[in-house]
Amino acid sequence: MSKTVLVTGGAGFIGSNYVNFKSKQQNSKIVNLDKLTYAANLDNIKISDTCEYTFIEGDICDLEVVKKIFLEHKIDEVIHFAAESHVDNSITNPGAFIDTNIVGTFNVLQAAYQNWMDAPTIFKEGMERSKFLHVSTDEVYGTLAGTGLFTEQTPYAPNSPYSASKASSDMLVRSYFHTYGLPVVTTNCSNNYGPRQHDEKLIPTIIRKAVAEENIPIYGNGKNVRDWLYVLDHCKGIDLVLEKGKLGETYNIGGKNERENLYIAKTICKILDKIKPLKGQKSYLDLITFVSDRPGHDFRYAIDASKIENELGWCAKENFETGIEKTIDWYLNKYN
Repeated sequence: MSKTVLVTGGAGFIGSNYVNFKSKQQNSKIVNLDKLTYAANLDNIKISDTCEYTFIEGDICDLEVVKKIFLEHKIDEVIHFAAESHVDNSITNPGAFIDTNIVGTFNVLQAAYQNWMDAPTIFKEGMERSKFLHVSTDEVYGTLAGTGLFTEQTPYAPNSPYSASKASSDMLVRSYFHTYGLPVVTTNCSNNYGPRQHDEKLIPTIIRKAVAEENIPIYGNGKNVRDWLYVLDHCKGIDLVLEKGKLGETYNIGGKNERENLYIAKTICKILDKIKPLKGQKSYLDLITFVSDRPGHDFRYAIDASKIENELGWCAKENFETGIEKTIDWYLNKYN
Protein backbone atom coordinates (compact mmCIF):
# COMPACT_ATOMS: atom_id res chain seq x y z
CA MET A 1 0.00 0.00 0.00
CA SER A 2 1.45 3.35 -1.04
CA LYS A 3 2.16 6.01 1.56
CA THR A 4 0.99 9.61 1.54
CA VAL A 5 3.92 11.98 1.92
CA LEU A 6 3.57 15.55 3.16
CA VAL A 7 6.16 17.82 1.54
CA THR A 8 6.46 21.16 3.33
CA GLY A 9 7.85 23.97 1.20
CA GLY A 10 7.28 22.01 -1.97
CA ALA A 11 6.97 25.07 -4.20
CA GLY A 12 10.44 26.33 -3.32
CA PHE A 13 13.73 25.49 -4.99
CA ILE A 14 14.74 22.11 -3.57
CA GLY A 15 11.18 21.21 -2.57
CA SER A 16 9.77 21.61 -6.07
CA ASN A 17 12.61 19.63 -7.60
CA TYR A 18 11.89 16.88 -5.07
CA VAL A 19 8.13 16.93 -5.69
CA ASN A 20 8.69 16.65 -9.45
CA PHE A 21 11.15 13.78 -8.91
CA LYS A 22 8.94 11.98 -6.39
CA SER A 23 5.82 12.30 -8.55
CA LYS A 24 7.38 10.03 -11.19
CA GLN A 25 7.50 7.10 -8.77
CA GLN A 26 4.83 4.44 -9.07
CA ASN A 27 1.67 5.03 -6.98
CA SER A 28 3.05 8.22 -5.45
CA LYS A 29 0.76 10.31 -3.23
CA ILE A 30 1.98 13.81 -2.41
CA VAL A 31 0.47 16.60 -0.33
CA ASN A 32 2.41 19.82 -0.90
CA LEU A 33 2.05 22.48 1.82
CA ASP A 34 3.59 25.84 0.95
CA LYS A 35 3.02 29.38 2.18
CA LEU A 36 3.91 30.73 -1.29
CA THR A 37 6.32 33.37 -0.05
CA TYR A 38 8.52 35.33 -2.45
CA ALA A 39 10.85 32.31 -2.87
CA ALA A 40 8.09 29.90 -3.95
CA ASN A 41 6.57 29.51 -7.39
CA LEU A 42 3.80 27.12 -8.43
CA ASP A 43 5.21 27.19 -11.96
CA ASN A 44 8.08 25.15 -10.52
CA ILE A 45 5.74 22.18 -10.14
CA LYS A 46 5.65 19.67 -13.03
CA ILE A 47 3.72 16.69 -11.69
CA SER A 48 3.65 13.30 -13.40
CA ASP A 49 0.19 12.24 -14.58
CA THR A 50 0.39 9.07 -12.48
CA CYS A 51 0.83 10.93 -9.18
CA GLU A 52 -2.03 11.60 -6.76
CA TYR A 53 -1.19 15.20 -5.92
CA THR A 54 -2.73 17.85 -3.65
CA PHE A 55 -1.46 21.40 -3.18
CA ILE A 56 -2.41 23.35 -0.05
CA GLU A 57 -1.49 26.98 0.45
CA GLY A 58 -0.72 27.35 4.14
CA ASP A 59 1.82 28.22 6.78
CA ILE A 60 3.65 25.71 8.99
CA CYS A 61 3.53 28.37 11.71
CA ASP A 62 -0.23 27.74 11.89
CA LEU A 63 -0.48 24.60 14.02
CA GLU A 64 -4.19 24.08 13.32
CA VAL A 65 -3.59 24.05 9.56
CA VAL A 66 -0.82 21.47 9.96
CA LYS A 67 -2.93 19.28 12.27
CA LYS A 68 -5.84 19.38 9.82
CA ILE A 69 -3.64 18.22 6.94
CA PHE A 70 -2.34 15.24 8.91
CA LEU A 71 -5.86 14.26 9.90
CA GLU A 72 -7.64 14.75 6.57
CA HIS A 73 -4.93 13.32 4.31
CA LYS A 74 -3.74 10.52 6.59
CA ILE A 75 -0.10 11.51 6.27
CA ASP A 76 2.39 8.61 6.63
CA GLU A 77 5.63 10.40 5.80
CA VAL A 78 6.99 13.94 5.99
CA ILE A 79 9.75 15.60 3.99
CA HIS A 80 10.28 18.90 5.80
CA PHE A 81 11.84 21.46 3.45
CA ALA A 82 9.90 24.57 4.49
CA ALA A 83 12.35 27.18 5.80
CA GLU A 84 13.58 30.70 5.43
CA SER A 85 17.02 30.13 3.93
CA HIS A 86 18.68 33.32 2.64
CA VAL A 87 21.49 34.40 4.97
CA ASP A 88 21.33 38.08 3.95
CA ASN A 89 17.63 38.16 4.84
CA SER A 90 18.34 36.55 8.20
CA ILE A 91 20.69 39.42 9.01
CA THR A 92 18.10 42.11 8.22
CA ASN A 93 14.98 40.24 9.42
CA PRO A 94 15.91 37.42 11.83
CA GLY A 95 12.43 37.17 13.35
CA ALA A 96 10.99 35.46 10.28
CA PHE A 97 13.68 32.78 10.56
CA ILE A 98 12.88 32.11 14.21
CA ASP A 99 9.18 31.79 13.41
CA THR A 100 9.39 29.52 10.38
CA ASN A 101 12.50 27.48 11.06
CA ILE A 102 11.98 26.88 14.78
CA VAL A 103 8.28 27.33 15.60
CA GLY A 104 7.20 25.92 12.23
CA THR A 105 9.38 22.84 12.63
CA PHE A 106 7.96 22.31 16.12
CA ASN A 107 4.43 22.44 14.72
CA VAL A 108 5.12 19.79 12.06
CA LEU A 109 6.88 17.55 14.59
CA GLN A 110 4.05 17.92 17.09
CA ALA A 111 1.37 17.17 14.49
CA ALA A 112 3.29 14.08 13.38
CA TYR A 113 3.67 12.87 16.97
CA GLN A 114 -0.01 13.39 17.78
CA ASN A 115 -1.17 11.62 14.62
CA TRP A 116 1.29 8.74 14.57
CA MET A 117 1.68 7.91 18.26
CA ASP A 118 -0.53 7.34 21.31
CA ALA A 119 2.31 7.97 23.76
CA PRO A 120 6.13 8.01 23.74
CA THR A 121 7.40 4.95 21.78
CA ILE A 122 3.82 3.66 21.28
CA PHE A 123 2.52 3.93 17.70
CA LYS A 124 -1.09 4.12 16.66
CA GLU A 125 -2.21 1.03 14.78
CA GLY A 126 -1.08 1.20 11.16
CA MET A 127 1.42 4.04 11.72
CA GLU A 128 4.41 1.89 12.67
CA ARG A 129 6.19 2.56 9.35
CA SER A 130 5.80 6.33 9.39
CA LYS A 131 8.88 8.49 8.93
CA PHE A 132 9.79 12.18 9.31
CA LEU A 133 12.74 13.45 7.24
CA HIS A 134 14.10 16.86 8.22
CA VAL A 135 16.10 18.69 5.53
CA SER A 136 18.84 20.88 6.99
CA THR A 137 22.10 22.55 5.97
CA ASP A 138 25.85 22.26 6.46
CA GLU A 139 25.84 25.85 7.75
CA VAL A 140 24.88 24.58 11.21
CA TYR A 141 28.50 23.39 11.58
CA GLY A 142 29.92 26.90 11.23
CA THR A 143 32.99 27.52 9.10
CA LEU A 144 36.11 25.63 8.04
CA ALA A 145 39.63 26.85 7.44
CA GLY A 146 41.54 25.73 4.35
CA THR A 147 41.40 22.03 5.21
CA GLY A 148 39.06 19.53 6.82
CA LEU A 149 35.49 18.42 6.16
CA PHE A 150 32.18 18.54 8.02
CA THR A 151 31.11 15.10 9.26
CA GLU A 152 28.01 14.01 11.14
CA GLN A 153 30.09 14.29 14.34
CA THR A 154 31.20 17.90 13.76
CA PRO A 155 30.04 20.09 16.68
CA TYR A 156 27.42 22.69 15.80
CA ALA A 157 28.73 26.26 15.64
CA PRO A 158 26.26 28.38 13.61
CA ASN A 159 27.38 31.90 12.76
CA SER A 160 24.27 33.57 11.29
CA PRO A 161 20.66 33.89 12.47
CA TYR A 162 19.75 31.58 9.57
CA SER A 163 22.16 28.80 10.53
CA ALA A 164 21.32 29.24 14.22
CA SER A 165 17.62 28.77 13.47
CA LYS A 166 18.36 25.65 11.42
CA ALA A 167 20.59 24.29 14.17
CA SER A 168 17.71 24.85 16.60
CA SER A 169 15.32 22.96 14.31
CA ASP A 170 17.79 20.07 14.06
CA MET A 171 17.90 19.87 17.85
CA LEU A 172 14.11 19.82 18.05
CA VAL A 173 13.98 16.93 15.60
CA ARG A 174 16.62 15.07 17.60
CA SER A 175 14.68 15.65 20.84
CA TYR A 176 11.47 14.17 19.39
CA PHE A 177 13.37 10.99 18.56
CA HIS A 178 15.02 10.62 21.95
CA THR A 179 12.03 11.73 24.04
CA TYR A 180 9.06 10.35 22.13
CA GLY A 181 10.54 7.78 19.76
CA LEU A 182 9.26 9.75 16.77
CA PRO A 183 10.74 8.07 13.64
CA VAL A 184 12.98 10.87 12.36
CA VAL A 185 16.03 11.21 10.15
CA THR A 186 17.93 14.40 9.31
CA THR A 187 19.94 15.36 6.24
CA ASN A 188 22.45 18.22 6.19
CA CYS A 189 23.32 19.31 2.68
CA SER A 190 25.90 21.54 1.06
CA ASN A 191 25.05 24.44 -1.28
CA ASN A 192 22.49 23.37 -3.88
CA TYR A 193 22.30 24.70 -7.42
CA GLY A 194 20.27 23.91 -10.51
CA PRO A 195 16.86 24.74 -12.07
CA ARG A 196 14.15 26.61 -10.16
CA GLN A 197 16.36 28.37 -7.63
CA HIS A 198 15.20 31.84 -6.59
CA ASP A 199 16.84 34.79 -8.33
CA GLU A 200 18.42 36.11 -5.11
CA LYS A 201 20.89 33.22 -4.76
CA LEU A 202 24.48 33.37 -6.02
CA ILE A 203 24.35 31.38 -9.26
CA PRO A 204 21.02 32.76 -10.54
CA THR A 205 22.24 36.26 -9.65
CA ILE A 206 25.43 35.82 -11.67
CA ILE A 207 23.51 34.55 -14.71
CA ARG A 208 20.73 37.14 -14.40
CA LYS A 209 23.14 40.08 -14.03
CA ALA A 210 25.32 38.82 -16.86
CA VAL A 211 22.54 38.50 -19.45
CA ALA A 212 21.25 41.94 -18.42
CA GLU A 213 24.82 43.27 -18.87
CA GLU A 214 24.82 44.59 -15.30
CA ASN A 215 27.61 44.41 -12.73
CA ILE A 216 27.95 40.94 -11.20
CA PRO A 217 28.39 41.46 -7.42
CA ILE A 218 30.87 39.21 -5.59
CA TYR A 219 31.32 39.53 -1.83
CA GLY A 220 34.75 40.52 -0.48
CA ASN A 221 37.61 39.07 -2.52
CA GLY A 222 35.56 36.15 -3.88
CA LYS A 223 37.74 33.57 -2.11
CA ASN A 224 34.95 32.08 0.03
CA VAL A 225 34.56 28.36 -0.74
CA ARG A 226 31.39 26.29 -0.96
CA ASP A 227 30.76 22.62 -1.76
CA TRP A 228 28.25 22.60 -4.63
CA LEU A 229 25.58 19.90 -4.95
CA TYR A 230 23.35 19.57 -8.02
CA VAL A 231 19.75 19.68 -6.83
CA LEU A 232 18.62 16.45 -8.52
CA ASP A 233 21.49 14.57 -6.83
CA HIS A 234 20.26 16.00 -3.53
CA CYS A 235 16.68 14.90 -4.21
CA LYS A 236 17.84 11.35 -4.93
CA GLY A 237 19.83 11.37 -1.69
CA ILE A 238 16.82 12.55 0.31
CA ASP A 239 14.65 9.83 -1.15
CA LEU A 240 17.26 7.20 -0.34
CA VAL A 241 17.46 8.39 3.28
CA LEU A 242 13.66 8.34 3.48
CA GLU A 243 13.61 4.75 2.24
CA LYS A 244 16.68 3.26 3.93
CA GLY A 245 17.99 5.74 6.51
CA LYS A 246 18.39 4.54 10.08
CA LEU A 247 15.99 6.25 12.48
CA GLY A 248 17.51 8.92 14.68
CA GLU A 249 20.54 9.28 12.39
CA THR A 250 21.94 12.24 10.45
CA TYR A 251 23.25 11.96 6.89
CA ASN A 252 25.44 14.63 5.31
CA ILE A 253 24.86 15.09 1.57
CA GLY A 254 27.58 16.92 -0.36
CA GLY A 255 28.76 17.17 -3.94
CA LYS A 256 32.56 17.00 -3.47
CA ASN A 257 32.67 20.12 -5.63
CA GLU A 258 34.47 22.79 -3.63
CA ARG A 259 34.70 26.00 -5.62
CA GLU A 260 35.55 29.61 -4.76
CA ASN A 261 32.79 32.13 -5.42
CA LEU A 262 35.04 33.96 -7.87
CA TYR A 263 35.66 30.71 -9.77
CA ILE A 264 31.88 30.22 -9.99
CA ALA A 265 31.42 33.67 -11.50
CA LYS A 266 34.31 33.29 -13.95
CA THR A 267 33.17 29.83 -15.07
CA ILE A 268 29.64 31.09 -15.80
CA CYS A 269 30.99 34.14 -17.66
CA LYS A 270 33.28 32.00 -19.83
CA ILE A 271 30.42 29.64 -20.74
CA LEU A 272 28.19 32.61 -21.59
CA ASP A 273 30.99 34.09 -23.73
CA LYS A 274 30.78 30.93 -25.86
CA ILE A 275 27.03 30.36 -26.08
CA LYS A 276 25.66 33.92 -25.83
CA PRO A 277 28.53 36.28 -26.77
CA LEU A 278 28.27 39.99 -26.13
CA LYS A 279 28.63 42.46 -28.99
CA GLY A 280 31.89 44.22 -29.68
CA GLN A 281 34.13 41.35 -28.51
CA LYS A 282 33.39 42.19 -24.89
CA SER A 283 33.51 39.52 -22.20
CA TYR A 284 31.07 38.88 -19.37
CA LEU A 285 34.15 38.67 -17.16
CA ASP A 286 34.38 42.47 -17.32
CA LEU A 287 31.08 42.68 -15.40
CA ILE A 288 32.47 41.01 -12.25
CA THR A 289 32.51 43.58 -9.42
CA PHE A 290 33.65 43.14 -5.82
CA VAL A 291 31.32 44.51 -3.14
CA SER A 292 31.53 44.84 0.66
CA ASP A 293 31.64 41.47 2.36
CA ARG A 294 28.63 40.02 4.16
CA PRO A 295 28.79 40.38 7.98
CA GLY A 296 30.03 37.16 9.56
CA HIS A 297 30.64 35.58 6.15
CA ASP A 298 31.75 31.96 6.70
CA PHE A 299 34.97 31.24 4.82
CA ARG A 300 34.52 27.64 3.73
CA TYR A 301 32.01 24.78 3.82
CA ALA A 302 32.84 21.24 2.72
CA ILE A 303 31.02 18.00 3.45
CA ASP A 304 32.25 14.45 4.00
CA ALA A 305 29.43 12.41 2.44
CA SER A 306 31.06 9.03 3.04
CA LYS A 307 28.33 7.90 5.49
CA ILE A 308 25.47 8.13 2.97
CA GLU A 309 27.75 6.76 0.25
CA ASN A 310 28.95 3.75 2.24
CA GLU A 311 25.79 2.91 4.19
CA LEU A 312 23.07 3.73 1.63
CA GLY A 313 24.91 3.57 -1.71
CA TRP A 314 24.31 7.20 -2.77
CA CYS A 315 26.73 9.20 -4.89
CA ALA A 316 26.53 12.50 -6.73
CA LYS A 317 26.22 12.01 -10.50
CA GLU A 318 26.95 15.61 -11.52
CA ASN A 319 30.24 17.40 -11.05
CA PHE A 320 30.11 21.18 -11.03
CA GLU A 321 31.29 21.59 -14.60
CA THR A 322 28.52 19.37 -16.04
CA GLY A 323 25.81 20.61 -13.68
CA ILE A 324 26.49 24.29 -14.27
CA GLU A 325 26.01 23.95 -18.03
CA LYS A 326 22.54 22.42 -17.48
CA THR A 327 21.78 25.16 -14.96
CA ILE A 328 22.82 27.98 -17.30
CA ASP A 329 20.66 26.54 -20.10
CA TRP A 330 17.63 26.50 -17.79
CA TYR A 331 18.11 30.10 -16.66
CA LEU A 332 18.76 31.39 -20.16
CA ASN A 333 15.36 30.00 -21.15
CA LYS A 334 13.83 31.63 -18.10
CA TYR A 335 15.39 35.06 -18.53
CA ASN A 336 14.84 35.16 -22.29
